[in-house]
Amino acid sequence: MKLVYTEQALFSLEEALNFIAPKVSPEKLNDIRDEILDAADTLLLQPFQGQGEPFLEHLNLGHRRLIVSHYKIIYRVVEEFIYITDIFDSRQNPDKMKG
Repeated sequence: MKLVYTEQALFSLEEALNFIAPKVSPEKLNDIRDEILDAADTLLLQPFQGQGEPFLEHLNLGHRRLIVSHYKIIYRVVEEFIYITDIFDSRQNPDKMKG
């Protein structure tokens, strides 16, 4: 398996970190980023560990989610690839996630 981050996922991660940056220390910000990325790495060993993502079911693409603190790692497993398609701050309105 290979883990692939989409541009949207990287943008969303950066956006989420920029949002909380004024509220936490740089060390805490790095810890949060590392926690999210480390959780995504666990998908390499257990790609189907996440639950289906109900807010994206209408796309019929098999989106799954892995929850880390306030964040959802949204991903799809396609053949030998795990595509991280979004990193969504779950404190937002879930309608913003719909594709």
